[in-house]
Amino acid sequence: MDDGVELLADLYVPVGKVTPPLPTIVIRSPYGRRNSVTHAAALAREGFTVVVQSCRGTGGSGGTFVPQVNEQRDGMATHRWVRRQPWFTGSVATYGQSYLGYAQWAVAGRLQREEPDHAPEALCLINTMPDFGAVTWDNGAFALRNALGWSQWMDLTSRRGPAPMLGLLRRPDRKLGSAFAVLPLGAGDTAAAGRPIGWYQDWLAHEELTTDYWTQQSHTASVPDVTAPVYMSTGWYDIFLPWQLRTYAQLANAGRPPLLTVGPWGHMAGGEGPSFVGSVEFLKEHFAGASGSRVAPVRAFLTGAGQWHDLPAWPPTGTTARSWHLHASGLLDPAAPDGGVTRYSYDPCDPTPAVGGPSLTPDSGPVDNSAHERRTDVTAFRSTPLEDAVVIAGEPVARIRFRSSAPSADVFVRICDVHPDGRSMTVCDGIRRVGSLGSAATDPRPGPDGFAEVEVPLWPAFHRFAAGHRIGVQVSSGAHPRYARNPGTGEPALSATATVRAEQEISHETARPSRIDLPVWASAALPS
Repeated sequence: MDDGVELLADLYVPVGKVTPPLPTIVIRSPYGRRNSVTHAAALAREGFTVVVQSCRGTGGSGGTFVPQVNEQRDGMATHRWVRRQPWFTGSVATYGQSYLGYAQWAVAGRLQREEPDHAPEALCLINTMPDFGAVTWDNGAFALRNALGWSQWMDLTSRRGPAPMLGLLRRPDRKLGSAFAVLPLGAGDTAAAGRPIGWYQDWLAHEELTTDYWTQQSHTASVPDVTAPVYMSTGWYDIFLPWQLRTYAQLANAGRPPLLTVGPWGHMAGGEGPSFVGSVEFLKEHFAGASGSRVAPVRAFLTGAGQWHDLPAWPPTGTTARSWHLHASGLLDPAAPDGGVTRYSYDPCDPTPAVGGPSLTPDSGPVDNSAHERRTDVTAFRSTPLEDAVVIAGEPVARIRFRSSAPSADVFVRICDVHPDGRSMTVCDGIRRVGSLGSAATDPRPGPDGFAEVEVPLWPAFHRFAAGHRIGVQVSSGAHPRYARNPGTGEPALSATATVRAEQEISHETARPSRIDLPVWASAALPS
C-alpha cells in the first residue's frame, strides 16, 4: 500500500489460454479469503483471472481494520498494483457483495475522475451500497441488530481468525441476544464481545450523517462519475435495497443505466445463483462479445404473483402515486377520513418487537404479522377486500400526522398483504425517528395542535395484491432489536439510560389526513 503496509492476496488463474482475454477480477474482502474461495474458483473456471485480497487488518493483512476508512486509498493502490503484474490480462473488473461491493464503490468513481487509466472497466455490485452510514442510522434510527451483530462477528474473527460467515450467522448467540437489551447502547459491544469495539462506539457517537465522520466514508457523490458498465443485483428483502436502487437511479439519470436484477431473496442469499450467473454473463457479453439472455435492462420478481418481469427501467413507466387514508375506525381507504384520533402507548422497557424484516441472517423474507397486530402498541389499518388486483412498483411513502408525549419518538410503518384466511404478510416497511440529535435537521414542525406530519419512506416493493385480498398498514413506534429502542428522552444514543413511556397519537383530520402514498402500476402496463 502507499504507506508501506502489505496486504495479502490469493491469485486464481484459469487453466489454458483464454481467447479473447477476459478481465482480471479484483475482489477486496474483510472476511478472510476463504470466504471468497467458492466464487473466485468458479470465476477462474469461467476463464477469469481473479485476485482476492484481504482488506487492511483482516485475513493476515497488515495494519488495523477500521470499517470503511481505508478502502479508498488501499483499493486505489491495489488497482495500480494489479495493472503492473505479469499475469494482468489487460482490463479489470470488480466483483462482490455487501462490504465487497462498498469496496468497489470506494474506488470506481474517484479513479475514473483522477486516474482513468487505473479505473475498472466493469463493476458487478451485489447487495451493496456506497454509504454505510445511511443504513447504520436509518432515518435517525440506529440499526442495532445488524450493527452490533456484524461488529461482534468481526471482532470475533479478528481474535480467532476468519470463519465461514454463514455458519456463524445461523448460530444463535445468547450473548448477542442479551446485548440487544442493554442500556446504554454504548455498553452493548462489551456485553456481546467482552470488550469495547472502537468503530461501534464511533457509530453510536455520530448520530448525524452530515458530520465529517460519515461524509468522509460516503462515496454516494462519486457514483455519477462511474462510466464503466455496471451489473447490479439485489433482493426485495436485502438490508441495502433502498440505497442500491437509488444508486441505480443516479447512474440512470447520468445516462448510464446498469443492468439490474431484483429477486425474492435477502442479504445472505443474494450472492448465489442468479446474481453470480448474471455477473458472468454480463462480463462475457461486455468483454468477449458473447450473446446474453437478457431481453430488457431490468429483471424484477413480482412478489405476490411469483413472476419474473423484464422491464426497460426501474421503477417501470406507468406508475401513479395513489393515496390511501388511515381512518379512526381502522379502515384504510382512498376516501378522506372524517376526523378522530388513534392512540397507543409505547414503553421502551417493553419495546415493540421486530417481526421479520431485512437482516444479515439467512431467514429474511415475508412473515405473518397477524398476532403482532393484536399488540396494544401496534395500530393496524386495513382496506376492504380488493375488487381488482393492485400492483405497486417503487417506494411507498407514509405521511403520518403524529404527536407524542415524549421528547423523541419513532414512527414505524409497515405494509402487509392481508389474505382471505387472515394471514397478514409483510410487503415492506420503514422507520423515522423524530426529536433526536440525528434527526434535528429534518424534524417536521408541529402545528398549533401539536401534530406534525412525519414522512416515512418505505422499502421499495414490486408486489401484487390479489383481488379479494386487503391492503394492510401498521403504525407503531419500534421494531426491536432490528432498530434500537427509542428511550424517548432525546438524549445521545451512546449514553442514554433513562426511559420515558410515551403516549402516541395519530390524527385523522379530514383536511390533513394521515395517509400512505402507493406507487400503483396500472394494470394495462402489466406484462402478461
